[in-house]
Amino acid sequence: MKRTTSIPPPADAALLSGAAASTDGEDRNFVTALARGVELLRAFGPDDDYLGNAELSRRTGIPRPTVSRLTYTLATLGYLVYVETQEKYRMGQGALLPGQRYLSGAGIRQVAQPLMQSLAFATGCTVALAAPDRQDMLYLEVCQPRGALVMRLTPGSRLPMATSAMGRAWLAGLPAQRRAAVLAEMERQHGSRWPGVRSKVERALREHARRGFCVAHAEWDRAVSGAAAPVCLPDGSEVLAVNVGGASTRLSPEILEGNLGPRIRELAATLATRLWQPAQPGRG
Repeated sequence: MKRTTSIPPPADAALLSGAAASTDGEDRNFVTALARGVELLRAFGPDDDYLGNAELSRRTGIPRPTVSRLTYTLATLGYLVYVETQEKYRMGQGALLPGQRYLSGAGIRQVAQPLMQSLAFATGCTVALAAPDRQDMLYLEVCQPRGALVMRLTPGSRLPMATSAMGRAWLAGLPAQRRAAVLAEMERQHGSRWPGVRSKVERALREHARRGFCVAHAEWDRAVSGAAAPVCLPDGSEVLAVNVGGASTRLSPEILEGNLGPRIRELAATLATRLWQPAQPGRG
């Protein structure tokens, strides 16, 4: 059965054309057409079966005539597939390959998944690894405990960066200069709501500095609570975040701080030493 969504465009989507043009003018190496093509691919959400040019234009802020040329090109290259019966596009196999290669090269499937699954079984909670995507955290891998699903989230799901333990943990793992830039962008996105959001983010950063993890009890979703920690690669090239969470009625602040927080901190430290390791001689 066809699924439909009413996802609004990203807050900065309408600025894409102007921002890209501005960046292109300042940086001759920046290719605006490529940026817009990537933006169209990013417009597909996890529940989107088909999107037409009109909806893609609305979500990205890119003019519809430009969208038509870009979708035609992406379909020709295999990143999109045009479905004549729907007169719309769906994601093609070409769009899957970069993500699959990233997961494989990072060692997420081979290294992270078994460790995450073990913690999910031990705690009866969902454990997930995520990367940043603008103002969200994008799930790369999700491990569920035995029995009924605790959180119906899958790879590709998103959490808000500012109000989730996952997002705050990622912010805590950033170098100071990069974090300041991300917070400045958050301020622009949240507008008048920023002072309240900022106070909670700053408190989370202080908590991380003191104990190495962040918690969020029924914040981004009243039914969900969790603890998270940043996964910082030794060379500083990348920061991810890992969390453990479940029903807020079951996970009290005391459980988050006294039990799950230290466990997710330990898992994050282990992942930081094992992900993106070069292949050993004679292996692979």
